Amino acid sequence: MSVVTTSEPVIRPAVPGDLAAVAEINAHYVTHTVATFDETPRTLADWRRWLADLGGHGLPFLVADLAGDVAGYAYAGPWRPKPAYRYTVEDTIYVAPGHVGRRLGTALLGALVTASAEAGMRRMVAVIADSGDDRSAALHRRFGFTEAGRLTRVGFKHGRWIDTLLMQRSLSG
Repeated sequence: MSVVTTSEPVIRPAVPGDLAAVAEINAHYVTHTVATFDETPRTLADWRRWLADLGGHGLPFLVADLAGDVAGYAYAGPWRPKPAYRYTVEDTIYVAPGHVGRRLGTALLGALVTASAEAGMRRMVAVIADSGDDRSAALHRRFGFTEAGRLTRVGFKHGRWIDTLLMQRSLSG
């Protein structure tokens, strides 16, 4: 991963060549934060399967490209496995540590909402770990997400219990 550059990000669909950088970004958050409840970073093979699976379902997997370097990623994955949920997706957004604060999350979420709607999805859900940092919830509120509830003490990571905030928004009229 590179450090801050002055170029504007290009938000584009992820390709297999992006996945090593995606895996590196993900590994940082898995290892050092409670932003994800994963406790073991995904392998490159896992990421390849996930990219193919999302593509097979017509769901977006995007990257923020800064001068050829992947500085963040976002995807819309199935909310739940039961068929009746097929028009509802859950968003995932991560920005590389060296690029936080550059509005890449804003660019990624905006593009993800648009791409998910274009894919025929009707509702997007965000499941946000309550780490005491409101930035993710604030980002989602700026895009019209509203709070749908809170699950208390549902995750245990790095020696502490963590709540999740559930947010949602419509993707269609």
